[in-house]
Amino acid sequence: MLLAVIAACEIGFWVLLAAGLVTRYLLRRPKAGLVLLAAVPLVDVVLLVASVVDIHRGTAPSFKHSLAAIFIGVSVGFGHQSLKWADKWAAHFLAGAPRPAKPPKKGPERARLERAGWFRHLLAYVVGVGIMIGLGLLSGRGYAAVLGPASIWTIVLVIDAIVSFSYSFDRAPRQKQSV
Repeated sequence: MLLAVIAACEIGFWVLLAAGLVTRYLLRRPKAGLVLLAAVPLVDVVLLVASVVDIHRGTAPSFKHSLAAIFIGVSVGFGHQSLKWADKWAAHFLAGAPRPAKPPKKGPERARLERAGWFRHLLAYVVGVGIMIGLGLLSGRGYAAVLGPASIWTIVLVIDAIVSFSYSFDRAPRQKQSV
């Protein structure tokens, strides 16, 4: 049952996003489009409630609960940025707004963007793992099973930190050697 809710929430996310952008730019109803876009986080609430209800009914914590927690964590960490990105591109393609600027490839601004991305990833991790632990505690059966994916996520988070913060080190431009 929970897997079906997870799939429905993923579909609901994309449907609300598309409906909000189409309403905002093609139908030229910015307020109605904004209402639809503001409803996108409700998908996370539905998923959280479904996970809690599933655990409360006696289901043992498992990977499906971890998946729901990861979905919610990533949505909290990256959702706002993703909506802004989609809104800029929809405004460009559907309403003739200027093309969104490309992110810088190097320099201090790129380093700042990379660090900000890692902090969003950290937020997603903290929320997702927090929900995993909460669901495990709520079940009364412990949280070992639900925390299984957290170990892999921890490794990914550390690798992301190394890569993201490596942009912060100022690299002097290489001089071409003349022959």
